[in-house]
Amino acid sequence: MRFNPKADISGGRVSDAGRGGGGGMGGGGMRIPIPGGTRAGGGIGGVLIVVLIIVLNMCMGSNGGGGSTSPGTGIDPQGQAGSPQGLQEDSERYANCKTGQDANEDVDCARKAVLFSLEQFWGRTLPEQGGPQLAPAQTKTFSGGVGTGCGQATSQVGPFYCPADQGIYLDTTFFADVLEGQLGGEGGDFVEPYVLAHEYGHHIQNLLGTMGKVRTQKGPDSDAVRLELQADCYAGMWTRDASDGDGILAELDQGDIDEALDSAKTVGDDRIQQKSGQGVDPEGWTHGSSEQRMAWFTTGYEQGTLQACDTFSASQL
Repeated sequence: MRFNPKADISGGRVSDAGRGGGGGMGGGGMRIPIPGGTRAGGGIGGVLIVVLIIVLNMCMGSNGGGGSTSPGTGIDPQGQAGSPQGLQEDSERYANCKTGQDANEDVDCARKAVLFSLEQFWGRTLPEQGGPQLAPAQTKTFSGGVGTGCGQATSQVGPFYCPADQGIYLDTTFFADVLEGQLGGEGGDFVEPYVLAHEYGHHIQNLLGTMGKVRTQKGPDSDAVRLELQADCYAGMWTRDASDGDGILAELDQGDIDEALDSAKTVGDDRIQQKSGQGVDPEGWTHGSSEQRMAWFTTGYEQGTLQACDTFSASQL
């Protein structure tokens, strides 16, 4: 993955919350037991992590436009982000990220460039394909804990999207510690862009009102699985555009696509269940199998349309 050295990435909407205190997330999350993993505050089996989950309690209460969530989730009804005890903003982390050359040399600047690419792609694509004008998502990186419009989250939550404040939240240690370390992914420089594109896909679902379709939260054919597979498909759409050279990303090769597919495989429900030693139980799925996640990413990459990514109308996932 290479960026156009002369690209202006100063518009990337990302900030850093610094290191915050602990505390749990109001809506809860999906905790997966992994032998040898890190403790995440209790639950069945004790040793728990949280993987690439959009908290469905948040989504169920969302009105599709970033509104409030259902009562009892610990989420501010006005959709305002809180401030966990000890939070210290780091306004300098992305201050020097101005050009694509900066992105080629620094991982933080690469993150900013990817987010700006996603914003520009969806800013064009949504209205072109019959959707609304894009209200860009805001991304915040953090360490330890962070206050969000969906309650307070810790690092164990993993990357997530909060519909209440239309924000993407990311502890950047997730990729090495969880995806590669605990779940055995192969890694690579396109892993984080795939995850960011998936989370931005949830933002697009929020803007389109798709989150309001979620009724069933578990099972191989559930609405929750359809929501997550669609976000993978949207990630594929952006990757297709970026691979053609979008002015910010100058070059993607087959190795980058393979890294995205490996990441999709790594976070498949069946793969996670196997790693946890539970045995594969499709009735507990919330995100889809490795095969499904790779297939829907590929659909988005090959076809590049919102219509092709309509998992809610698909007879077979």
